[in-house]
Amino acid sequence: MAKIMALAVSEPVRVDSRRVGDIVTELGETAAQNVIGLALEQLAGALTAADTAIGRADLPEAARQCDLLARLAWQIGLLSLAGVAMDLGGCADKRDPVALGAIHARLMRVGNRSLTAIWDRTNLA
Repeated sequence: MAKIMALAVSEPVRVDSRRVGDIVTELGETAAQNVIGLALEQLAGALTAADTAIGRADLPEAARQCDLLARLAWQIGLLSLAGVAMDLGGCADKRDPVALGAIHARLMRVGNRSLTAIWDRTNLA
């Protein structure tokens, strides 16, 4: 009889600490927290919109939201999130259903962990 084992899916989230530091240096701590907080709200909205578009099989909208998500993530140093968003956008453009499902699940994991990681870093800055 075969044994079934549940595997925990976990991967480190990459945050460009230098980019976050540059934002704080350029704007000051209070303004940087406000700007990053606003960016996090926009990221969360784009993440939700991409998830909704995938659920509706609206691949052009999913690709658009992933492009927005990737650009916002790069701006505030969320490297993992930006990369996964670009991957999902590419799969949506190519209409690859197998890869789309896998990368969509990864986007949701990495997205949620990235938002938490950057928020924790800016609160400590």
